[in-house]
Amino acid sequence: MKFITVRDLRSSPAQVWKELPEEKEMIITKNGRPIALLTPISDENLEETLRAMRRSRAANAIRNIQIRSVKTGRSRLTDKEIDNEIRQSRQERSR
Repeated sequence: MKFITVRDLRSSPAQVWKELPEEKEMIITKNGRPIALLTPISDENLEETLRAMRRSRAANAIRNIQIRSVKTGRSRLTDKEIDNEIRQSRQERSR
């Protein structure tokens, strides 16, 4: 996996586009930190690629929620307590 800076992308985009199919994915960094993922797509694999990325994001979100629930002790809530939390959250949102 190749890392490129935002500056590299701005200064030589043609080189990035040329290398992307071979590299398969590139990580764009800003100030040494990853900020984006470049991956080649085509008309044929666009929908499949989007679905895969969305599934991955959803799985990460669920994993993070599970980790937070264990850390905060919420993983031990009963079904009734969960229903009360949901009800309370919905009431706060509707205000």
